[in-house]
Amino acid sequence: MPFLNHGDPFPALSLPAVGGGRLSLPEDLAGNFAVVLFYRGWWCPYCNAQLAAFARAAERLAELGIKVAALSVDAESEAAGLVTRLRLPFPVAYGADPTAIAAATGAYTGEERYLQSTGFVLDPEGRVELAVYSSGAIGRLVPDDVAGYVQYLKAHV
Repeated sequence: MPFLNHGDPFPALSLPAVGGGRLSLPEDLAGNFAVVLFYRGWWCPYCNAQLAAFARAAERLAELGIKVAALSVDAESEAAGLVTRLRLPFPVAYGADPTAIAAATGAYTGEERYLQSTGFVLDPEGRVELAVYSSGAIGRLVPDDVAGYVQYLKAHV
């Protein structure tokens, strides 16, 4: 599938979530602006830095009405360890099939074993406002950019 563009509906994805239950996207984020982060895995230092930054910004993002969710191919124990270590306050899904997710979203894969860093900003109806695709380890959304972008949208759209 080609990349998702502005205005495209985010595809329905359902994955097991750390702590139990499932993360169903975009429906679990509906009614709010949202960020969906695909991270390479618990082992990726750049992903760890990005997820930690979103954890630190969680209160500010929530005040702006922005929800965050993340997912990867990690096993449950790896994802749970990451959530604990980084104190991630947002839902994190695990066990993603990189080929299926790439087909649905256009995300790059790393040797078809994991998803490359990919980030989406969704509108309250679950449509893509912004998509950031990386073909490698770097190049990703940061919380300050997301906050500023959503503030702009709320003021001008």
